[in-house]
Formats: sequence, C-alpha cells, structure tokens
Amino acid sequence: MAARYFRDAFSGLEASHDVEYFDVDASRAFIPSTASEQKLEEYQGSPLEVAEHMSGVEVLVVHGAPVTDAVLTASAGLRLVCCARGGPVNVDVEAINTLGLPLVTTPGKNAEAVADQTVAFLVMLARGFPKAQRFIEGGGQVIDNWTGAIFVGNDLRGHTLGLVGYGRIGHRVAERSLSFGMRVLAYDPYLNGTTDPGVERVRDLAELLGRSDFVSIHARASAENANLFGAEQFARMKPGSFFVNTARETLVDEEALDAALESGHLGGAALDVVRASLHAGRHPLLRHENVVLTPHIGGATRETLATGAEMIALEIARFAAGERLVNVANRDRMRA
Repeated sequence: MAARYFRDAFSGLEASHDVEYFDVDASRAFIPSTASEQKLEEYQGSPLEVAEHMSGVEVLVVHGAPVTDAVLTASAGLRLVCCARGGPVNVDVEAINTLGLPLVTTPGKNAEAVADQTVAFLVMLARGFPKAQRFIEGGGQVIDNWTGAIFVGNDLRGHTLGLVGYGRIGHRVAERSLSFGMRVLAYDPYLNGTTDPGVERVRDLAELLGRSDFVSIHARASAENANLFGAEQFARMKPGSFFVNTARETLVDEEALDAALESGHLGGAALDVVRASLHAGRHPLLRHENVVLTPHIGGATRETLATGAEMIALEIARFAAGERLVNVANRDRMRA
C-alpha cells in the first residue's frame, strides 16, 4: 500500500497535525531475531527503518510495515497504533497490549473487492472458462460459431450456493448471487441473529455441503479451523459441485482437494490463496483443467486501499476529538 493512499485520505488532517509519509524499502535486508520480530507475519521492510521515523510520533499508521516492541518504544509519546488491514499480522499485538495502547484496524475494507472476485469465480466455474482458456492457450482455433459447443456450461440461476462464513464478505457475496437468481445457504456458527432476506441459514455444515452446487469459504482462519475442508468435507459435497476459497489457504487440505478433483467428484475449484509449494514451477492443482488459481488478489484494488486509508483517517479524527474509536482490535486491553 503506497503512502500516497494515506496522503490522499489524510489531507484533512494536515491542517491541524504534523504528518510524515514514507514508503518502506521492501528490499532492505531484515532477518527476524528477537521474540517480538518472530511474531510478525506478512510484512515488508525492516522494523529498524520504521523505528528511525518514530521520534516524537504520537500516532503510528502502517499497512504492511513491521511493528515490533522496538518500534513501539522508539517514541515515548506514542498514543495510538493503526494498521490498515483486517488482521494486524505484521504487528506485535502483545507488545501494544503491554503498553496499554489502542490498536485500530480496518475490518471489511476489502469486502466489496473479495465479493466481486468470488462471484467472478462462480461464473468461471459454471461456464467452464478454465478449460476454454487452456484450449486457446494450447493453440486451439475458433473455426466457426459452433466451436463454443465444446464448452457448454451452466447458468448460475437456479443453482444453490453454500456460504461457509457469513460476515461482511459472505453477506455481499449473497447479495450478488441472489441477483443472479441463485438460491443461497449460509453456515456460520458465530453468526448472531438471522441472515438477510432470501438467504437460508443452515445449522449444520454437512447439510450445506450436501445441498449446494457451489461452496464458497468466507471464514476467518484460526488454529481451531485449520484444514476445515478435508477429505470428509469434499466427500459430502454433491457430485459435480464446485469449490471456491477466497479466504485463507490454511482452511483447505490441498491434497484432499486434489484427490477430489482427480476422482471427478468435484466439478472444479477456484482459489485465490494456496499454500506455498515445496516444488518450483506450476502449482500441482493446475494439472486439472477445471481449476482457477490467482495469487491472493482478492483485495488488490485501488478502491480497497483507499477505503483502508479513509477508515484510518476517520479513526484519527475521532481520537483527536476525544471521541470513542470504532474499530479497536484490543479494546479490552487498553489502559484506562
């Protein structure tokens, strides 16, 4: 996330606050060594570089820059930490809690973008686009109007979509899918209240799997739900059904998915996130002509980045005015 997105969003803050912007040097060498450094995931740059900019800082705002205990203590006047991500995996949250500081995040900033990609995946699988694309890439020729008959697929209308997880993204996927004429089921053991009109809440995952033509994951990853989808879950899905994952790679046992595709039990799969391959070259799942993979681009839109920066700007304005912060990730650990 380039600093220019923050610059655009923070223009209204500059009249009454001193604001410094800088982009971290992603090529700067950094090998995690301290306990705090080893807690961080998915970051760019060096915490030393961030610490060099901390003199006199009261509010620290990052996207992917690493925030360690050394960064946090580099400014005695630090009062607020902001991370423009849904999950602050590049931040030592325990260190922030020890200092009693509020940590603000931007949950749902990518919801629209990920929902768009999910529905795009549904269309691609239903219509057999992966196979058709491979036909063209392999030198296949469009000879006449009847070439398309080789790749007859399905409409989305009339088919059932099962959503595993019904938070901000799941809700938006449901809205889009209903407009395509789909039936929508939702399974979420953490959901309070009811779903939206037109969406049927299912209390049992096995029931959702057995009734759905498409299954899409929108759950937050945790240690408890690692490999949420394995051989048992794929076996419970309808023969010829499709699987979509735009959430996290740890939710899926990719060997089990590969086996379900190889056997023909699943009609196809589309994933925006996959585990790091132990082997160089083409990902093993791409040996199946009915698979789509993208390199974790679900939230990679300019609008998503701008939304994240704008959410942070609003929180800083609230903080400066002494108002209650909205998206505090550690509210129960803040000092009084």
